[in-house]
Amino acid sequence: MAVFFVRFLVFLLGVVAVALAAVPIFVLIDLVSGGTGFGLCANGLEACDNPYTTAAEFAILLTLGLGLTVLAIRLLMRLARRLQDDSYQVSQ
Repeated sequence: MAVFFVRFLVFLLGVVAVALAAVPIFVLIDLVSGGTGFGLCANGLEACDNPYTTAAEFAILLTLGLGLTVLAIRLLMRLARRLQDDSYQVSQ
């Protein structure tokens, strides 16, 4: 049962990783269609008065979030493998 729970958490983290990877696409689509980029440029792309570092900060945050998510997936998969190996040991 514990292995199932760990693998379910891995699935949820996989969904989070895909969502984090898709955020820049959704921001660009929103900006191109005349939106605010989900708050990135409050007055639209033409009147965006954010400094040049905003995009870099956004990219760094997304990269760190994606990296931490992948690290958590790797650790949970290692835990699931260890739990599964422990459950198949034969004791005498």
